[in-house]
Amino acid sequence: MILWMVLIFNMSSKIAEDSSRMSTGITEIIIKMIVKIIPSVDIDIGSFNHIIRKNAHFIAYLVLGVLALNALRRNEVYGYRNLALAIGICILYAISDEVHQLFVPGRAGQVRDVILDSAGAAVGIGAYLLICKLIKRRRVR
Repeated sequence: MILWMVLIFNMSSKIAEDSSRMSTGITEIIIKMIVKIIPSVDIDIGSFNHIIRKNAHFIAYLVLGVLALNALRRNEVYGYRNLALAIGICILYAISDEVHQLFVPGRAGQVRDVILDSAGAAVGIGAYLLICKLIKRRRVR
C-alpha cells in the first residue's frame, strides 16, 4: 500500500508539461489501437485525453482502496472499523495529494479530483468485499 502511495505521489509531483506529455502519449497509443479496430472512428484527442486522465485518478485510487482494505485485514482489523479506516485512509490521501499538487508548477488541487479518487477507492473496496464474499460462498459449498 505504501509503495502504491509513493507511486501516486511521484505521478503528482510531475510538472504540468511532463504530466500532460505523458498522458497525451498514452492517449495517442490508445487512439491508434482503437483506429486499428474501427478505422472510420473520429476521436478528439483533447477530450479523450481528459477522459484518460480522469480514469487514471479513479483506477489509481481503486487500487489504493483494495490495498488499504487488504492491509487492514491482514492486520486483523475487520468489520465496519475496517471499512471506515480503509476509506478514511484513501480520502485523506486523496486530499493530501491535491494539496501537494498546489505546490507543483502548473498543477492545481481540485475538489472534484478528491471526489473522483474517493469514488474509485469506494468501488475498489466494494469489489474487494464482493470477491471475498463470493470466494467464501464457494468454499462453503
